[in-house]
Amino acid sequence: MEQIYFFIIAIVAVVSAVLVVSCKSPINNAVALMMTFVCLANFYVMLHAPFMAAVQIMVYAGAILMLIVFVIMLLNLNTVLIQKTSHSVVGAITLAGLVFFQLYYMLGHSSTTSIKGDISNELVMEVGHTQLLAKSLFVEFLLPFEIASILLLVAVIGAVVLSKRNAAAQE
Repeated sequence: MEQIYFFIIAIVAVVSAVLVVSCKSPINNAVALMMTFVCLANFYVMLHAPFMAAVQIMVYAGAILMLIVFVIMLLNLNTVLIQKTSHSVVGAITLAGLVFFQLYYMLGHSSTTSIKGDISNELVMEVGHTQLLAKSLFVEFLLPFEIASILLLVAVIGAVVLSKRNAAAQE
């Protein structure tokens, strides 16, 4: 059952990732990106990393995605409104219901895997997820973490500069 759930989430993740790069409307791209982030959070839950799943939802699907939507709105990209069709709404509701049912079933009936690593269950229970993650993030991977934050800052500044330039050219 766990493999079926993994394959369903993997297919949804791949389809939504393809939609991120293939949709014509930037808002639709952002919605597809949110679905990709939610699928990644499901993968973290399957890997027994609940803190990472919560961070994925709060930081990426929440804050970063809202920042992207804000920049899209700030750039005032002309988007064409497309009428909703009833079969797409029914399909989306059916798919969401299936994913939620699978998630509910997996959380209730799953067991731990036999994969062994450097961090044992005893160490996680003794120290905690958050401390182990923080040590890894701010000691071992500090430079990539800071580079990612600088890149996000530069992207926001670039979007503001481009929008101001376009606003000045239109006046």
